[in-house]
Amino acid sequence: MINTANTADGFALDVHSLGDLRLKARTDPDAALKSAAQQFEAVFMNMMLKSMRDSVDQDGVFDSEQTRQFTSMLDQQLSQSLSTKGIGLADVMMHQLKPKGASTQAAAAGTAVAASNAPGSTGLPLEKTAPPSRANDFVNKLWPHAAEASRTTGISAHFMIGHAALESGWGKAEIRAADGTPSHNLFGVKAGRGWTGAVVEATTTEYVNGVAQKSMEKFRAYSSYAEGFKDYANMLRNNPRYAAVIASGNDAAGFCAGLQMGGYATDPMYAEKLSRILQGSALRQGLIG
Repeated sequence: MINTANTADGFALDVHSLGDLRLKARTDPDAALKSAAQQFEAVFMNMMLKSMRDSVDQDGVFDSEQTRQFTSMLDQQLSQSLSTKGIGLADVMMHQLKPKGASTQAAAAGTAVAASNAPGSTGLPLEKTAPPSRANDFVNKLWPHAAEASRTTGISAHFMIGHAALESGWGKAEIRAADGTPSHNLFGVKAGRGWTGAVVEATTTEYVNGVAQKSMEKFRAYSSYAEGFKDYANMLRNNPRYAAVIASGNDAAGFCAGLQMGGYATDPMYAEKLSRILQGSALRQGLIG
């Protein structure tokens, strides 16, 4: 909670890229199969890089959770870059899949889903996912507001949906007043001294010197989710601490890292948790469904 890849196919594990693949599978199955096979190759290379990293001691004097997080992000981008040239795995997969009885369209879709669900594909443990129906309802309810916020900030709408999902537990843990009235505050934005609007008090977890502690804090309350998204977008645009977030645009790793470096939350693993949501199955299914 707050304290006061641009290639033809997108990043290999990007949720938006998976949607593009599904569309391409219907219009150009051969190209979709090639793209999906390249993405699977990127997943394999990322897993290989992670395995090599794990074999090296990363507990030196200059190592920390933050350095390991940025190393993981670097490996993801490196695997994507290397896979554009390829190591031959994608070609082998295409050769094996195309002659079979299943259609090229089905093969492409299956390969894309396999790549996005491969164990360790993000270099991070899988997030505790929301039930598909809840994820679908969450995305459908908030998408118009996220799309509007995206137009004013340049940040991908699905990044904002993922951020709201992390902070609110897919809406289930939305901050509420004592009488149960919803605050429409899905981003955990606190009510600092400059806030003149309505507030609600709630218990939250803050990290002090890396140790989690419970505290009672005041949070902003809005009249609607539209107002909440608008205030969130204005905060990101107008606070220089989040300049890196605005600059990230459609780069998921930059968005996550920018929020953590800007001090959005005290949790030292915040960027990792958000990355897990953005690349997880719950958000992917919510966007597709």
